Amino acid sequence: MTAPGRGGHIRRFDAFDRGLHLCLMTSFLGLAATGLPLLFVDAPWAIGLSRLFGGPAVASVLHRVFAVVLLGTFFVHVGRIGYRLFVLRQPLLWGPASMVPQPRDLREFVAHLKWFVGRGPRPAFDHFTYWEKFDYWAVFWGMAIIGGSGLMLWFPEAFARFVPGQAFNIALVIHGEEALLAVAFIFTIHFFNGHFRPDKFPIDTVIFTGAVDEAELEEERPGEYERLSRDGRIEALRVPPPSKALVLYGRLVGGTALTIGVALFLLILRAVLF
Repeated sequence: MTAPGRGGHIRRFDAFDRGLHLCLMTSFLGLAATGLPLLFVDAPWAIGLSRLFGGPAVASVLHRVFAVVLLGTFFVHVGRIGYRLFVLRQPLLWGPASMVPQPRDLREFVAHLKWFVGRGPRPAFDHFTYWEKFDYWAVFWGMAIIGGSGLMLWFPEAFARFVPGQAFNIALVIHGEEALLAVAFIFTIHFFNGHFRPDKFPIDTVIFTGAVDEAELEEERPGEYERLSRDGRIEALRVPPPSKALVLYGRLVGGTALTIGVALFLLILRAVLF
């Protein structure tokens, strides 16, 4: 459990990051809710869920709207990375603040497994952990596979000029199966890593408030806390505790997203197993 707060908080995510995550979360949930009824069209719950959106025709339009939001969020994020990398010259390709997998991640993964079974100390995690990087790159993989196949199905006339007809059948299968895999992963592994762990349950509001308790940072990411303290940067990142309204917002929005995600995952299990 987290040690008692020191009264101070450390900024972990800025407003831009939080806004992008909100767009990503909302669009992904919308895509899942409008797409799953098409994938499990014979399931009784699929009919009710489709009617909730106004029927298959309306759900299809909403699915495309959410897809545009997701693609826009992705390209804004990539554009910001490019700006920070080439204009601001920030070290994003390596080091503790980088999302690029590094040898340190493999060492921490092995050490974490040993810690799980009581054979070693907990790794001194830094700014990003190995599982956070896995989640992050899974989005890039999904955007390439799901997004690419989805665009083929959305604009068949345009793509038919360059690809054979069989490619659309393949795209249909890939889009559905890869989307199902992404939904299952996000609503189980990502939810557990981010919110359902014993020390975070029922929800971690840091992605909504942007700030983490200083004692929590020191306990969970001692490598980062030590590095920031050693470099004299900890003071610049200290912020006031988030307001009660902001915390409540995080709990309401995050809790709603978690509830919808878990409910959709249970519907998937019902369709597959029963």
